[in-house]
Amino acid sequence: MSLKLSRRSRILLIVAAVIVLALLLGVRLLDTYVDWLWFGEVHARQVFTTEILTRIVLFVAVGLLVGGTLAVSLIIAYRTRPVFVPVSGSDDPLSRYRSMIVARIRLFGIGIPLITGLISGASAMGDWQLVQLFLNGTSFGQKDPQFGLDIGFYAFDMPFVNWLLGWLFITVVISFFGALIAHYIFGGIRLAGRGGQLSGPARAQLAITVGLFVLLKAVEYFFDRYNLLLSDRDMPLFNGATYTDLNAVLPAKLILLCICVICAVAFFAGAFLRNLQLPAIALVLLILSGVLIGVAWPAILDQFSVKPNANDKEATSIQRNMDATRSAFGLQNVKYENYPGKNTATSDAVKADTGTVSNIRLLDPNVLSDTFTQRVGRENFYGFPAKLDIDRYTLNGTTQDYIVAAKEMKTDGLTGNQTNWINKHLVYTHGNGFVAAPANTIDRAVTDVSDSNTGGGYPIATTSDTTNPTGAGSVGGKPGIRVDQPRIYYGELANENDYAIVGGTPGKAPGEYDTDSQRNYLYTGSGGVPLSNWFNRLAFAAEYGERNILFSDAIGDGSKIMYNRDPRDRVSKVAPWLTLDGDPYPAVVDGKIVWIVDGYTTLNNYPYAQQTQLGEATNDSLNGVTKQANNSINYIRNSVKATVDAFNGTVTLYSIDDKEPVLNAWEKVFPGLVKPSADISPDLRAHFRYPEDLFKIQRELLARYHVDSPQEFYAQQAFWSVPQDPTEDGSATTAAANVANQPGYYVLADAAGEGTPTFQLTSGLTGLQRQYLASWMSVSSDAQDYGTIRVLRLPPASGSNQVDGPVQVQNRFQSDQQVASDRTLLNNPNVVPIYGNMITLPVADGFLYVEPVYIRQRNQLSYPQLARVLVSFGSQVGYAPTLNEALDQVFGKGTGAAATTPVEGAPPASTKPTTPASPANPTTTTPPPNSGGSNQALDKAVTDIQSALAKLKAAQQSGNFADQGAALAALDAAAKEYESAKASPPPAGSGTPQQPGG
Repeated sequence: MSLKLSRRSRILLIVAAVIVLALLLGVRLLDTYVDWLWFGEVHARQVFTTEILTRIVLFVAVGLLVGGTLAVSLIIAYRTRPVFVPVSGSDDPLSRYRSMIVARIRLFGIGIPLITGLISGASAMGDWQLVQLFLNGTSFGQKDPQFGLDIGFYAFDMPFVNWLLGWLFITVVISFFGALIAHYIFGGIRLAGRGGQLSGPARAQLAITVGLFVLLKAVEYFFDRYNLLLSDRDMPLFNGATYTDLNAVLPAKLILLCICVICAVAFFAGAFLRNLQLPAIALVLLILSGVLIGVAWPAILDQFSVKPNANDKEATSIQRNMDATRSAFGLQNVKYENYPGKNTATSDAVKADTGTVSNIRLLDPNVLSDTFTQRVGRENFYGFPAKLDIDRYTLNGTTQDYIVAAKEMKTDGLTGNQTNWINKHLVYTHGNGFVAAPANTIDRAVTDVSDSNTGGGYPIATTSDTTNPTGAGSVGGKPGIRVDQPRIYYGELANENDYAIVGGTPGKAPGEYDTDSQRNYLYTGSGGVPLSNWFNRLAFAAEYGERNILFSDAIGDGSKIMYNRDPRDRVSKVAPWLTLDGDPYPAVVDGKIVWIVDGYTTLNNYPYAQQTQLGEATNDSLNGVTKQANNSINYIRNSVKATVDAFNGTVTLYSIDDKEPVLNAWEKVFPGLVKPSADISPDLRAHFRYPEDLFKIQRELLARYHVDSPQEFYAQQAFWSVPQDPTEDGSATTAAANVANQPGYYVLADAAGEGTPTFQLTSGLTGLQRQYLASWMSVSSDAQDYGTIRVLRLPPASGSNQVDGPVQVQNRFQSDQQVASDRTLLNNPNVVPIYGNMITLPVADGFLYVEPVYIRQRNQLSYPQLARVLVSFGSQVGYAPTLNEALDQVFGKGTGAAATTPVEGAPPASTKPTTPASPANPTTTTPPPNSGGSNQALDKAVTDIQSALAKLKAAQQSGNFADQGAALAALDAAAKEYESAKASPPPAGSGTPQQPGG
């Protein structure tokens, strides 16, 4: 029984199909138009057009290849069908289908290949980068050790060859099954009878198709010889062709290639013979030879010859792997230095390391986001990323590292009427200000860790914005970082749908919130896509599903829409061939705030180089960074530094290594897109940091590839491990569990012993699956030796010569009597402790560990403040409110002065302003002790204030309101006494009161 649709039903179905197709195409065309406008804004339309055209060509080419070949196969099967099919009626189960196909032969003959071609073409479009690299590949100038071919052949040609062979195999297989089904339906293949029947044309077509498949297999065997250099047979020890691959598999590939050619000839001959014995014998020969030569013989050789003597047999392959891995990951020029790793040091030796000790970082950028938000964020709609950043600036002739952040618009912080469409997208459009705090400085010490209401322990963070354009990073009234344009329209807090509509006609546009005094600012920069014409307004109204874009009178001449505002996303769209670092950071360059994004060129087919899982190697305990996808790579270069202007959104790509082969290939694809390294200004270069993700990958590999010989590599006894972060969750015991790795830390230090502090990324490395420190690694970020990797290697650990690693030091911290006592006080309903980054620094021929301890109130709006500093050297532990005091505890009195002694005018490590207000008790002030003279009235006032504060605290804890009132009265009287005494001059000869160091 057949179902026949009426003419009306067919028309309705056709109309419905057209509407659905129009909607699908309309959405795709709309997205394409919006992207086209965006690429025009960033002057990168060549990227958009090249990608689109390459995708279209691939879609058509692969679609025609697969769909066209299938169509030819079906046509041949149909035209060579038997004229007479003897079985018919109810005894023929295929008669119904045969009649239906014949009645609609064009529908099936065109529709099936068309659908197959569309699916295949759509699948191939995503490989546009692979094809472009093949067409524009360059030479590496290096040859592989086995075949002597340039590395560029493996990087650019082999991926395309493998891709093309894959599609050819798919084409032949689909054509074979298409012909098989067609011949079966039309009677060319009949299953009736003892052995079935196969018509001559069916036999010829199927045999030729199988012959083509076998011939392609021969071609694949030829190129598989080169793929052996990426073998994973001996994983996880090493990648690359093993002894078995070179002495069994490689010859087997050539033998099987010859057998495939012979078998293909047999199938072609069988196509024209009525006897199928020859193709059948060829097929059996192919299968048996594949099993015996391709599988069994390599397995026997590996099991009985290689494995019993693997350290000797695999020596050549391991050496090749070591050389290739070092070359592919930039580890061939590592500077190794033997380091004593002493566990004792004198005070004078520590003080002599002024370049390191005076710049010890106290502030943890992974902890202080909420502190910045509450103390310098001002309005509720300003905010900071979860992780702040570290950079260095030279102010007043001195280089200092700073915790830096851009004060961005945080739309999640909008509340009430601020969230309506006009306010969210036309008024609250941008952040305002660059915030910087000296990394080794706090306002003053916290005296009581059990009470988070204690003032102090906060970064001295200052902001450059429209009201204070040159204030960021200023300390002690000295000029700070000059910022000419502090407005931030593009930043990390912008999400995918967080568009902003700026500019417009004065009087009609509502004006953008800028400052308390400037609430009607209109954007004057070059960023954004114009909304002056109605077509663009209609397009964006449809894109975001927001009719207000179309009908709002606030949008008019001069209005622009900003979208794709995240710096990392902007760079990713402009350079989709780059792998981007997970942590962009802001910098002030020539008075402008720009985001710096590191870009990597990567490969996964560098011969003999070790395959590395990108996501696993870069994963650590840091929050607020974009995690990398777990792609497998075996080559990486930080070839591009990208900048995104925070005001205009301009994306600029700079080459770091003008001779890097993969980058050169992409420069041929997109001429002029990447600027040469000569165009990098000195001010921009001064803020380049060695990227964290690359450092983590190199650290992971260096733990194994620092060894000198293949035998040592095979034995693994000299391997190192990346330490786990012992401060995670604030407990040393959790480090023994499966926790994330300790991240690398940026520090300003004189770790190379050159006498001048340099900005570098550092990390310790421990013994293999052990906790003692085995080495210390640093990479310079300074322009003069950017990217130089230095490794301090410690002597073999034994007894008292062993240097404790991070986990062991954290255990020592936790077991210290004073730390344990304070930990008991911290475990209360009011505050929670937060252990900051544990920094490892080479000092006085040993290693100094420094770890800040923060406290935070247990409420929603609280934020961390630095309460204590932990210091360890050898077996000694220091624990005090300031770094100075902690160093004195470890090395003896007077050592801590080195932490605050300026180096070439550097600011002190910590300062204590005389009367800062406590955030919890704004009216309460705590003056410092009078350490510089003998003004007895001032001394008495200070004593009275401290006594009154103690009584007030005791009264608050007891809940006695009468005692609280008396204590407040005493505190008020003591404060007045202090102000009066301070105004009076001290007695003659008493000297001038001095501010103590923190």
